[in-house]
Amino acid sequence: MAVLADAGQVENALKVAPVLVFEGVSLVYSVPNQRQISLLDNADWSLGRGAQVALCGPSGCGKTSVLNLLAAIEKPQQGRIIWHDGSGQTEITALPTSQQEAWRRAALGLVFQQFHLLPHMTALQNVLLPTRFAAWQPTPQQQDRASALLDRVGVRPNADIRVLSRGEQQRVAVARALLGGAFGVGGTAPRVVLADEPTASLDTATAQIVATMLSELCREQGSTLIIATHDRDIAAMMDAVFDMANGKIIERVLETPIETPVST
Repeated sequence: MAVLADAGQVENALKVAPVLVFEGVSLVYSVPNQRQISLLDNADWSLGRGAQVALCGPSGCGKTSVLNLLAAIEKPQQGRIIWHDGSGQTEITALPTSQQEAWRRAALGLVFQQFHLLPHMTALQNVLLPTRFAAWQPTPQQQDRASALLDRVGVRPNADIRVLSRGEQQRVAVARALLGGAFGVGGTAPRVVLADEPTASLDTATAQIVATMLSELCREQGSTLIIATHDRDIAAMMDAVFDMANGKIIERVLETPIETPVST
Protein backbone atom coordinates (compact mmCIF):
# COMPACT_ATOMS: atom_id res chain seq x y z
CA MET A 1 0.00 0.00 0.00
CA ALA A 2 1.27 3.45 -0.78
CA VAL A 3 2.24 5.70 2.11
CA LEU A 4 1.97 9.45 2.47
CA ALA A 5 4.96 11.74 2.51
CA ASP A 6 7.59 11.16 5.22
CA ALA A 7 9.39 13.96 7.10
CA GLY A 8 12.06 14.37 4.42
CA GLN A 9 9.46 14.62 1.69
CA VAL A 10 7.53 17.20 3.71
CA GLU A 11 10.67 19.30 4.15
CA ASN A 12 11.26 19.21 0.41
CA ALA A 13 7.61 20.04 -0.25
CA LEU A 14 7.85 23.08 2.00
CA LYS A 15 10.79 24.36 -0.02
CA VAL A 16 8.73 24.46 -3.21
CA ALA A 17 5.36 25.38 -1.67
CA PRO A 18 4.06 28.74 -2.87
CA VAL A 19 4.18 32.16 -1.31
CA LEU A 20 0.98 34.07 -1.94
CA VAL A 21 1.03 37.78 -2.73
CA PHE A 22 -1.91 40.12 -3.31
CA GLU A 23 -0.75 43.43 -4.76
CA GLY A 24 -3.30 46.25 -4.74
CA VAL A 25 -6.25 43.92 -5.39
CA SER A 26 -9.71 45.45 -5.78
CA LEU A 27 -12.95 43.52 -6.24
CA VAL A 28 -16.27 45.31 -6.75
CA TYR A 29 -19.73 43.84 -7.37
CA SER A 30 -22.63 45.72 -8.91
CA VAL A 31 -25.91 44.80 -7.22
CA PRO A 32 -29.21 45.60 -9.02
CA ASN A 33 -31.00 48.60 -7.50
CA GLN A 34 -28.15 49.11 -5.04
CA ARG A 35 -24.83 50.88 -4.98
CA GLN A 36 -21.70 49.00 -5.88
CA ILE A 37 -20.32 46.76 -3.16
CA SER A 38 -16.57 46.91 -2.68
CA LEU A 39 -15.27 43.66 -1.16
CA LEU A 40 -11.59 44.44 -1.63
CA ASP A 41 -10.16 47.94 -2.03
CA ASN A 42 -6.51 48.07 -3.10
CA ALA A 43 -5.80 45.19 -0.73
CA ASP A 44 -2.33 43.79 -0.09
CA TRP A 45 -1.84 40.35 1.47
CA SER A 46 0.96 37.82 1.70
CA LEU A 47 1.40 34.34 3.16
CA GLY A 48 4.50 32.29 3.85
CA ARG A 49 5.29 28.81 2.61
CA GLY A 50 3.27 26.03 4.19
CA ALA A 51 1.14 28.48 6.19
CA GLN A 52 -2.23 27.50 7.64
CA VAL A 53 -4.58 30.46 7.94
CA ALA A 54 -8.23 31.19 8.59
CA LEU A 55 -10.09 33.85 6.62
CA CYS A 56 -12.93 35.24 8.73
CA GLY A 57 -15.65 37.84 8.58
CA PRO A 58 -19.46 38.15 8.52
CA SER A 59 -21.59 36.59 5.81
CA GLY A 60 -21.36 38.57 2.61
CA CYS A 61 -17.98 40.14 3.38
CA GLY A 62 -16.32 38.29 0.50
CA LYS A 63 -14.51 35.29 2.00
CA THR A 64 -15.66 32.97 -0.79
CA SER A 65 -14.81 35.62 -3.37
CA VAL A 66 -11.23 35.76 -2.07
CA LEU A 67 -10.94 31.99 -2.44
CA ASN A 68 -12.34 32.31 -5.98
CA LEU A 69 -9.68 34.91 -6.74
CA LEU A 70 -6.98 32.59 -5.43
CA ALA A 71 -8.32 29.78 -7.60
CA ALA A 72 -8.49 32.05 -10.66
CA ILE A 73 -12.24 31.48 -10.84
CA GLU A 74 -12.86 35.22 -10.48
CA LYS A 75 -10.70 38.10 -11.67
CA PRO A 76 -10.18 41.36 -9.79
CA GLN A 77 -10.87 44.71 -11.38
CA GLN A 78 -7.45 45.87 -10.26
CA GLY A 79 -4.21 44.45 -8.94
CA ARG A 80 -2.15 41.27 -9.24
CA ILE A 81 -2.26 37.88 -7.53
CA ILE A 82 1.02 36.00 -7.60
CA TRP A 83 2.03 32.52 -6.47
CA HIS A 84 5.75 31.98 -5.92
CA ASP A 85 7.34 28.54 -5.86
CA GLY A 86 10.78 27.03 -6.14
CA SER A 87 10.87 27.42 -9.91
CA GLY A 88 9.71 31.02 -10.14
CA GLN A 89 6.39 32.79 -9.94
CA THR A 90 2.99 32.63 -11.58
CA GLU A 91 0.88 35.77 -11.94
CA ILE A 92 -2.45 34.01 -12.19
CA THR A 93 -4.36 37.23 -12.89
CA ALA A 94 -2.41 37.59 -16.15
CA LEU A 95 -2.90 34.03 -17.43
CA PRO A 96 -5.38 33.31 -20.24
CA THR A 97 -8.35 31.19 -19.21
CA SER A 98 -6.97 27.91 -20.56
CA GLN A 99 -3.72 28.35 -18.63
CA GLN A 100 -5.61 29.32 -15.47
CA GLU A 101 -7.52 26.04 -15.68
CA ALA A 102 -4.28 24.08 -16.16
CA TRP A 103 -2.66 25.90 -13.24
CA ARG A 104 -5.68 25.24 -11.03
CA ARG A 105 -5.60 21.50 -11.81
CA ALA A 106 -1.87 21.28 -11.18
CA ALA A 107 -1.53 23.42 -8.05
CA LEU A 108 -4.76 23.40 -6.03
CA GLY A 109 -6.87 21.17 -3.85
CA LEU A 110 -10.42 22.38 -3.20
CA VAL A 111 -12.73 21.52 -0.28
CA PHE A 112 -16.30 22.80 -0.28
CA GLN A 113 -19.10 23.08 2.27
CA GLN A 114 -21.18 20.73 0.11
CA PHE A 115 -19.28 17.55 -0.61
CA HIS A 116 -20.01 17.19 -4.35
CA LEU A 117 -19.67 13.40 -4.27
CA LEU A 118 -21.35 11.10 -6.78
CA PRO A 119 -23.61 8.63 -4.94
CA HIS A 120 -23.31 5.82 -7.49
CA MET A 121 -19.51 5.71 -7.08
CA THR A 122 -17.43 4.22 -4.27
CA ALA A 123 -15.26 6.38 -2.01
CA LEU A 124 -12.17 5.47 -4.05
CA GLN A 125 -13.87 6.26 -7.36
CA ASN A 126 -14.95 9.66 -6.01
CA VAL A 127 -11.42 10.51 -4.87
CA LEU A 128 -10.05 9.51 -8.27
CA LEU A 129 -12.76 11.27 -10.27
CA PRO A 130 -10.67 14.41 -11.00
CA THR A 131 -8.04 12.25 -12.71
CA ARG A 132 -10.56 11.55 -15.45
CA PHE A 133 -10.11 15.12 -16.68
CA ALA A 134 -6.58 14.21 -17.73
CA ALA A 135 -6.88 10.56 -18.79
CA TRP A 136 -9.42 7.81 -19.35
CA GLN A 137 -8.11 5.71 -16.46
CA PRO A 138 -6.16 6.69 -13.32
CA THR A 139 -2.61 5.40 -13.12
CA PRO A 140 -1.58 2.73 -10.58
CA GLN A 141 0.31 5.45 -8.68
CA GLN A 142 -2.81 7.60 -8.47
CA GLN A 143 -4.87 4.63 -7.27
CA ASP A 144 -2.27 3.82 -4.61
CA ARG A 145 -2.14 7.41 -3.42
CA ALA A 146 -5.94 7.71 -3.30
CA SER A 147 -6.18 4.48 -1.29
CA ALA A 148 -3.50 5.74 1.13
CA LEU A 149 -5.40 8.99 1.66
CA LEU A 150 -8.65 7.18 2.33
CA ASP A 151 -6.85 4.93 4.80
CA ARG A 152 -5.47 8.06 6.49
CA VAL A 153 -8.93 9.62 6.86
CA GLY A 154 -10.47 6.34 8.01
CA VAL A 155 -12.80 5.47 5.13
CA ARG A 156 -12.75 2.15 3.24
CA PRO A 157 -11.98 2.56 -0.49
CA ASN A 158 -15.00 0.45 -1.46
CA ALA A 159 -17.37 2.29 0.89
CA ASP A 160 -20.80 3.15 -0.51
CA ILE A 161 -21.16 6.94 -0.45
CA ARG A 162 -24.91 6.63 0.09
CA VAL A 163 -24.53 5.02 3.52
CA LEU A 164 -21.71 7.22 4.84
CA SER A 165 -22.40 9.86 7.47
CA ARG A 166 -21.93 13.53 6.57
CA GLY A 167 -18.65 13.58 8.44
CA GLU A 168 -17.41 10.54 6.55
CA GLN A 169 -18.48 12.06 3.25
CA GLN A 170 -16.51 15.22 4.02
CA ARG A 171 -13.49 13.03 4.83
CA VAL A 172 -13.77 11.56 1.33
CA ALA A 173 -13.93 15.10 -0.06
CA VAL A 174 -10.80 16.01 1.92
CA ALA A 175 -8.98 12.97 0.51
CA ARG A 176 -10.01 14.02 -3.00
CA ALA A 177 -8.64 17.53 -2.43
CA LEU A 178 -5.36 16.14 -1.09
CA LEU A 179 -4.90 13.74 -4.02
CA GLY A 180 -2.39 16.18 -5.34
CA GLY A 181 -1.09 18.52 -7.95
CA ALA A 182 -1.92 17.26 -11.42
CA PHE A 183 -4.24 14.84 -9.58
CA GLY A 184 -1.58 12.95 -7.71
CA VAL A 185 0.80 12.26 -10.58
CA GLY A 186 4.05 11.02 -9.08
CA GLY A 187 2.55 11.07 -5.58
CA THR A 188 2.81 14.84 -5.24
CA ALA A 189 0.66 16.92 -2.91
CA PRO A 190 -1.24 20.04 -3.97
CA ARG A 191 0.76 23.18 -3.30
CA VAL A 192 -2.32 24.95 -1.96
CA VAL A 193 -5.57 23.72 -0.39
CA LEU A 194 -8.51 26.13 -0.36
CA ALA A 195 -11.38 25.19 1.94
CA ASP A 196 -14.65 27.15 1.85
CA GLU A 197 -16.62 26.62 5.10
CA PRO A 198 -15.66 22.91 5.05
CA THR A 199 -17.29 22.16 8.41
CA ALA A 200 -20.35 24.42 8.26
CA SER A 201 -22.81 21.57 7.68
CA LEU A 202 -21.32 19.29 10.35
CA ASP A 203 -22.03 19.02 14.06
CA THR A 204 -19.43 20.47 16.43
CA ALA A 205 -17.66 17.23 17.29
CA THR A 206 -17.48 16.03 13.69
CA ALA A 207 -16.34 19.47 12.53
CA GLN A 208 -13.38 19.32 14.91
CA ILE A 209 -12.41 15.86 13.66
CA VAL A 210 -12.59 16.85 9.99
CA ALA A 211 -10.75 20.15 10.49
CA THR A 212 -8.00 18.46 12.51
CA MET A 213 -7.61 15.81 9.83
CA LEU A 214 -7.41 18.45 7.09
CA SER A 215 -4.82 20.45 9.02
CA GLU A 216 -2.68 17.40 9.81
CA LEU A 217 -2.71 16.15 6.22
CA CYS A 218 -1.70 19.55 4.89
CA ARG A 219 1.16 19.77 7.39
CA GLU A 220 2.34 16.25 6.55
CA GLN A 221 2.37 17.07 2.86
CA GLY A 222 3.68 20.64 3.07
CA SER A 223 0.58 22.20 1.52
CA THR A 224 -0.46 25.76 2.25
CA LEU A 225 -3.97 25.73 3.76
CA ILE A 226 -6.46 28.61 3.58
CA ILE A 227 -9.83 28.07 5.28
CA ALA A 228 -12.77 30.46 5.05
CA THR A 229 -14.80 29.88 8.20
CA HIS A 230 -17.21 31.33 10.75
CA ASP A 231 -16.16 28.76 13.35
CA ARG A 232 -13.97 30.27 16.06
CA ASP A 233 -12.70 26.87 17.17
CA ILE A 234 -11.61 25.98 13.62
CA ALA A 235 -9.97 29.39 13.19
CA ALA A 236 -8.07 28.91 16.46
CA MET A 237 -6.44 25.78 15.01
CA MET A 238 -4.69 27.81 12.31
CA ASP A 239 -1.31 29.55 12.47
CA ALA A 240 -2.91 32.93 11.85
CA VAL A 241 -6.37 34.46 11.47
CA PHE A 242 -7.21 37.18 8.93
CA ASP A 243 -10.36 39.29 9.06
CA MET A 244 -12.00 40.98 6.07
CA ALA A 245 -12.95 44.53 6.97
CA ASN A 246 -13.27 47.82 5.09
CA GLY A 247 -11.97 46.30 1.88
CA LYS A 248 -8.78 44.97 3.47
CA ILE A 249 -7.48 41.62 4.71
CA ILE A 250 -6.18 42.28 8.22
CA GLU A 251 -4.26 39.88 10.41
CA ARG A 252 -5.93 39.44 13.77
CA VAL A 253 -3.74 39.94 16.82
CA LEU A 254 -4.26 36.77 18.80
CA GLU A 255 -4.29 36.98 22.56
CA THR A 256 -1.39 35.33 24.35
CA PRO A 257 -2.40 33.42 27.49
CA ILE A 258 -1.03 35.04 30.66
CA GLU A 259 0.89 32.59 32.78
CA THR A 260 -0.02 32.60 36.44
CA PRO A 261 3.03 32.47 38.73
CA VAL A 262 3.24 29.32 40.79
CA SER A 263 3.61 30.03 44.45
CA THR A 264 6.34 28.17 46.27
